Amino acid sequence: MKDTDEIHFQESVSQYLLRHRSILDVQTKLAEAAARVNRAVAKSVTTCGCISINAGKQTFPADVSLRDLRQFMATHVEGGLCGKCREVVETEIGTTLFYLAALCSLLNLNLEDVLEKEHTRVNALGVFNLT
Repeated sequence: MKDTDEIHFQESVSQYLLRHRSILDVQTKLAEAAARVNRAVAKSVTTCGCISINAGKQTFPADVSLRDLRQFMATHVEGGLCGKCREVVETEIGTTLFYLAALCSLLNLNLEDVLEKEHTRVNALGVFNLT
């Protein structure tokens, strides 16, 4: 049984998608929305400073198992999003989800089905997913 909120989300997106009905418009709007997520995160670092990125080469012992590898891997993110930055990032992710749902609708795909298949694939592959 599908979660009704997720079904309603995709149906609502499809209903309200008027200006950008062409699949080409939706594809480019999806790419633009994803870029805006990246920009919002970058501004959290460079303008606000609520988070910082301290990146370097990932190092781990040579004899570590794949199952234990995660404990040696860093996110490189320090701090946490402030309320304002969190709101902006959430809004931009929401817009990305909107255009992702729109793309699914135009291709006659169910976003929930896509998510469930990916969830099953990730669980089946476990640590061998390596994405």
